[in-house]
Amino acid sequence: MLEKYDHRSLGQRLELFHQQEEAPGMAFWHPNGRLLYRLLEDAARKRVEADGYREVSTPQILRKSIWEQSGHWNHYRENMFLVQDQACEAAVKPVSCPGHIQILKAKRVSWRDLPIRLAEFGLVHRDEQKGALHGLLRLRQFTQDDGHIFCRPDQARAEVERFCRSLPPFYRAFGFAEISVAFSTRPPDRAGDDVAWDASEAALESVLHSLDIPFTLQAGSGAFYGPKLEFILKDRQGREWQCGTIQFDLVMPQSFDANYIDAAGEKRPLVILHRALYGSLERFLGILLEQHGPFLPPWMAPMQARVLPVAERHQAWAEDLARRLLAAGLRCDVSAADESLGKRIALAQHDAVPFVIAAGDREVAGGKVTLRSAEGQVPYSLEDAVAVIKSRCRSPFSPD
Repeated sequence: MLEKYDHRSLGQRLELFHQQEEAPGMAFWHPNGRLLYRLLEDAARKRVEADGYREVSTPQILRKSIWEQSGHWNHYRENMFLVQDQACEAAVKPVSCPGHIQILKAKRVSWRDLPIRLAEFGLVHRDEQKGALHGLLRLRQFTQDDGHIFCRPDQARAEVERFCRSLPPFYRAFGFAEISVAFSTRPPDRAGDDVAWDASEAALESVLHSLDIPFTLQAGSGAFYGPKLEFILKDRQGREWQCGTIQFDLVMPQSFDANYIDAAGEKRPLVILHRALYGSLERFLGILLEQHGPFLPPWMAPMQARVLPVAERHQAWAEDLARRLLAAGLRCDVSAADESLGKRIALAQHDAVPFVIAAGDREVAGGKVTLRSAEGQVPYSLEDAVAVIKSRCRSPFSPD
């Protein structure tokens, strides 16, 4: 039997997702799971919009010439799903960066336009081996919160610093307080020359020192096109999970002839910074479940409140209370009195509903309720109960 905090077991218990042999390394999202996925997407979207990114979308299949330019055809092809596009060789995208570069190249970029920040929730496919697959933590199809900053060399360091400062508060909103950083340098199989790699590695290392960020050196673990900083979260069991990344790339701008026009009217090569907050939305959700178990932060609970009429005669009153909660923007349902109250309370606990209200003769007559939560049982007026639940379920990413 899977452990209580294993995200695969929780996926079944909370009716979030399932997997099956006909789609190895992919997830079938149930309504509750899709809701959590959307909450993660909304949180990231608010963050990137605040940081000045503009959202784009790029094709799922690109022909061989694009992947040759990016370097993936030579350095990553064994992990790609190759397809035949009419008479041309092509591949399903494992990353979104080549598509973002095409969007940039479709316009004439002036030095005044920079930095340009593009973001995409890109569905990607990677041909992982069966033995490496593990629930949501290692998939063949997943959504990468991919973002790219196109900037001048003199802007790059400030952009990396800005990203490094923004990540800790973002992760704390999900309950992760311990964050460490790894610095991954040039791998043996790489594109570009040592001059570009020296400059890229020096730029990232200078940011780490200027922000006084302790780091672990991971020699040889960078991407084939550039070194990277990896942000690692520690969960309540002491396990470490690599999530956000930022990569410094001087290779693809040369490969794609991605330039800007400087103040003198001359072409100059861009710097590309590849960055992600989650890395993979699916994997981050798996990590969240491993961290919190079934009891996610109330703002993420698939069902935030449940009203339990003690008897059938209390059903109308319970439904009216549920309507108030729904009108307050909360996810709420009513559990009809067709089983004992104790059994329905136990079911609400199994379903990890953070707030439960039982409605009996006393509540209906007095207009007061007892709110059951992790803090115990507390009596409130109807108005106060709605306000308390709304306050405790408020998303940390909601506007003030």
